[in-house]
Amino acid sequence: MLRRRRPMMAEINVTPFVDVMLVLLVIFMITAPLMQHGLEVQLPKESTKPIPVKEVPSITLNINKKVFWNKDEVVNLMILSRKVEEYINKNQNGGVYLKADKALDYGFVMRVIATVRRAGVENIGMVTEP
Repeated sequence: MLRRRRPMMAEINVTPFVDVMLVLLVIFMITAPLMQHGLEVQLPKESTKPIPVKEVPSITLNINKKVFWNKDEVVNLMILSRKVEEYINKNQNGGVYLKADKALDYGFVMRVIATVRRAGVENIGMVTEP
């Protein structure tokens, strides 16, 4: 009884290769978000003049729909418009920060934004809690 030898196969079995690639893909998908925090670096301390920071006025809207200019001055929308116009006349490309209580209705906040835009401000920064 003669045993016949099997003929040689010329095809490559790719199943183990695909399994390894899928495992590597899963590993990279899990570890990639963890690597985005960056490195801890101790920066050198130098004594130089600080970069000048522009003073940007802020408009604050509290829960009672009171409008504050620069944190302390209570104004109505007409006075706010004049204050913003004065500021824009001094600072052509100036902007303002808007801080609004989250419980305020959308319409009131949009009315204030429209008033500020009509006064000439193009850059309005919305301040939120970090």
